[in-house]
Amino acid sequence: MSEISTNANLVLIREEGRAGLITLNNPKMLNALTHDMLAPIHAAYIKWASTPRVYGIVLDAVPGRAFCAGGDIRAMAQLIKSDLAVAEQFFRDEYQHNWALECFTKPNVSLINGFVMGGGAGLSRYGTHRVAGENFVFAMPETKIGFFPDVGGTYFLPRFPGETGMYLGLTGASIDRADAYCTGFATHCIDSSQFDLIREAMIEGSPVDAVLDGLHRNPGDANLARMQPVIDRIFAADSVEGVMSRLDAESGVHAHWAAETAANLRQRCPLSLKVAYRALREGGNMESLRDDLHMEYRLTSRFLRGGTMYEGVRAALIDKDNKPVWQPAELSEVSDAMVDAYFAPLGDGELELKDYWKLVV
Repeated sequence: MSEISTNANLVLIREEGRAGLITLNNPKMLNALTHDMLAPIHAAYIKWASTPRVYGIVLDAVPGRAFCAGGDIRAMAQLIKSDLAVAEQFFRDEYQHNWALECFTKPNVSLINGFVMGGGAGLSRYGTHRVAGENFVFAMPETKIGFFPDVGGTYFLPRFPGETGMYLGLTGASIDRADAYCTGFATHCIDSSQFDLIREAMIEGSPVDAVLDGLHRNPGDANLARMQPVIDRIFAADSVEGVMSRLDAESGVHAHWAAETAANLRQRCPLSLKVAYRALREGGNMESLRDDLHMEYRLTSRFLRGGTMYEGVRAALIDKDNKPVWQPAELSEVSDAMVDAYFAPLGDGELELKDYWKLVV
């Protein structure tokens, strides 16, 4: 076994047999993704793409509550105030990594047991295989902190069945592995007690599909699938206001769920909701993740400057008063012109993505 990098032990990167192994190793911080972690992870993928002896990659995390609960948003809030250029570079590099993973054709297996949110979804979603352990929980909760579901979330969420992606992207609702399997986010459901078998097979260079298919077990009924008819009916509305109106009007067996969902949305950033709604609709019509990431970077650049993201993180994690003061404060105050401005081209500041196709063997 050869050790490539430990990066102060926040991420462990090594080669063993025919596998490249990457382990997120900051459980006290729920493996929140930082720039210092992202850089060596990205470099390892680029190296292993052109290393013939490496059959494939396994990405996992030390046992704990989280696989990766997203980016380090507390640190990001500090950067927004102190060094905006560094904050922007993190997102440029993160989106570049998302695109590189999309282009990476060797077996790329994520072993996920615990929370996977935001940036954690970006690390895992574009691999060839996503294995959900018994404690798997997925969410894209960004609208609660004055942001939007990025790392390609506006591309993959609209490709979930029906309107379930719009529902998850706006509300930040959490789903378990049965839900993730029915949406396609998880490709296999395998208990974490069998993760070692997967690692060993990858180290031996065994055909991964047969291994994972043999270990997979049906996760049972998916709540999201059961709720999809009502989700589709409500979240197919042509605006966030339309969604709210349908939720408020819901009666009968789903009235309680609708009231809770409406209350959830009313706690979220109005501007984030409207930008996310439009981004999810546009991302669903885009031909490639690359196009979507270009759009997302425009939105990210505006959110970093607009104040809502800092305010959301302040209320949730810095002052912890859970009382964000959103500007604008109401959906009715968020004009179409405000939303349009977030989607406008950045000129010389546009995201440029490198292609690594020639490195993939």
